[in-house]
Amino acid sequence: MVPFMTGQKHKNSDPETVSFGFRDVNVEEKADLVSEVFSSVAGKYDLMNDLMSLGIHRLWKSAMLDWLAPKLDMTLVDVGGGTGDITFRWRERGGGEVTVVDYSEDMITVGRDRAINKGMLDGITWTVGNAEQLALPDNSVDAYASAFCLRNVARLDKALSEARRVLRPGGRFLCLEFSHLALPAFEQAYDAWSFKVLPALGARFAGDKESYVYLAESIRRFPSQQVFADMIADAGLEQVKVRNLSGGIAALHSAWRL
Repeated sequence: MVPFMTGQKHKNSDPETVSFGFRDVNVEEKADLVSEVFSSVAGKYDLMNDLMSLGIHRLWKSAMLDWLAPKLDMTLVDVGGGTGDITFRWRERGGGEVTVVDYSEDMITVGRDRAINKGMLDGITWTVGNAEQLALPDNSVDAYASAFCLRNVARLDKALSEARRVLRPGGRFLCLEFSHLALPAFEQAYDAWSFKVLPALGARFAGDKESYVYLAESIRRFPSQQVFADMIADAGLEQVKVRNLSGGIAALHSAWRL
């Protein structure tokens, strides 16, 4: 049986406001709003990734796994990895045990079902939880990976601190995230794709236009490549490197817990 654990979602009464797309909400509200978005799109999430990126996200994820260089004696926490894309690639490349953490139980259910269909019944634990408060001991994993998740957390600095906390000394941090174009000449076309085409695709194929409006807005509100790199360093991770993908549409950030 594929292990499945339900963790307690982190609650906080702090009145601090954070961004949810282009509007500001309180911290507690953002967590619930994000959960609603991903519960709504969970069943079509992988299809929409193909449509949104014209299939290029597969190449980005392959590049991420190249950098991670999985080995059988390495353990991974896949944060925001509900549908299992990174986890399955990790296991197929010979990586060790994985703990998948996602705030949306619906996303976790999709990933667990996919694992069963693939016959991946061992070595993966599926956990509902928050990137800001991982239910893992200190210094417990060899690699921390997150793909298209961290822009959705309420407190990015806390999520990065958690990444450092759970990594063993010598452990690897790697984040794949939509980012900021390095080619300004394409910004007008990119904006049209993001704010007109993506919501239309969401409405047609996922039955949810508004979630894809939010996803497009959340990309614009995420820190630039350099600012995010500085935040990773501020969290105590070292040797931070950035690799732009497809002209900055996405970026890989790598760092180490030393």
